[in-house]
Amino acid sequence: MMIKPNRKVDGFIKKTKTWKEEFERLRSILLGFEELDEEIKWMHPCYTLEGKNIVLMHGFKDYCALLFHKGALLKDPHGILIQQTENVQAARQIRFTNVQEIIEMKPILKAYIQEAIEVEKAGLQVELKKTEEYTIPEELQTKFDEVPALKTAFEELTPGRQRAYILYFSKAKQSKTRESRIEKYMEHILDGKGLND
Repeated sequence: MMIKPNRKVDGFIKKTKTWKEEFERLRSILLGFEELDEEIKWMHPCYTLEGKNIVLMHGFKDYCALLFHKGALLKDPHGILIQQTENVQAARQIRFTNVQEIIEMKPILKAYIQEAIEVEKAGLQVELKKTEEYTIPEELQTKFDEVPALKTAFEELTPGRQRAYILYFSKAKQSKTRESRIEKYMEHILDGKGLND
């Protein structure tokens, strides 16, 4: 039995300029999972189990992809799951650049989707790193010691904002660069703003 196609997804596919054929192929695979519901979320086709997101179909300039919301928990025996950026903790993608890849991978894709459904049914959760598990760069610690108000302001930021700063400062390879990044964003932190506010 197939799940009932959602008319909004028909519209999404009809309007899409690139990856139309790929999306149709992926959709035909996903519609074969009768326990899933087809919806539109974040402007993309999303397949849910009792309201919980399982997999999303989306397209980029160079590829289209299936995004598994709890992909980090999948076994990935074929080594095809991709972590979009190092800050993405739970989701993983399987990317495609043509229809042929999807046709050839159909049995594998079905197995991964089935596993994603089982992970959700089992109620498994991705252990997200807490902000305190991220190492504060030495240069930031030094600044905290010099300017106690900065430490206070930093601790009052939301965990997500703290994480964004820690990751951004830590990414710089040289200490000098880390220092200048910290200097540049000190006012921001003192004003209670995040990296992108």
